[in-house]
Parts: sequence; structure tokens; C-alpha cells
Amino acid sequence: MSDCIFCKIASGEIKTPLIYSNDIVVAFHDINPQAPKHILVVPKEHIKTINDLHEKPGLSAALMNACIEVAKITGLDKDGYRIVANCGEKAGQSVWHLHFHVLGGRPMKWPPG
Repeated sequence: MSDCIFCKIASGEIKTPLIYSNDIVVAFHDINPQAPKHILVVPKEHIKTINDLHEKPGLSAALMNACIEVAKITGLDKDGYRIVANCGEKAGQSVWHLHFHVLGGRPMKWPPG
């Protein structure tokens, strides 16, 4: 999608330091971090929301595996982390390209939001 910022990052059109990358996903720091460590994990293919994952068998596992790798790379696997996916405007989704937030580096409270 030509106007999608995450598509531009995933394709390399917008240069952003990547934390992790493979054929399916990229991961990079959130520009508005909500925790000391806040990384976005984004599929390279444009998928609007998590509701659209049913159309892509296998992508869910690839995304979760990427989140786990990001946690290991950043050291979050040692103290704990949270994975969040917002789906829809009322849930806080502001970029209409599926993405997961990997957050950590501070205690997480419950309930969120």
C-alpha cells in the first residue's frame, strides 16, 4: 500500500534501524515509546488488522516467533514483557497495518488502558 508508513519501513523506502528482520516481518523501535523498551513487529505484507490474519495461514506463528526473537535480542526475555495488538480505532489502532507492540523494561500494570 503506497501511503502506508509501515509498508514503507518494511520495504526500506523509509530508513529505520531494524531490531529484527526476515522474509516475513520487520521489527523496529516505536517512535512514541510507552515503556523503556517498545518495539513494533510488523508483517512486510500489508494486512489491515488482526482480524485479517485468518486469510494468511502461518503468519500468526511467524509474528509471534518474531516477537519472541525481539524479546531475546533486547533482553526482555529475562525480566518479562508484554505483547499487544490493537484492533480498531476504539482499541487504539492508529496505523492501519497490523502490528504487535513488544513492551518491557518496567513493571506492567493490569488492567491496561
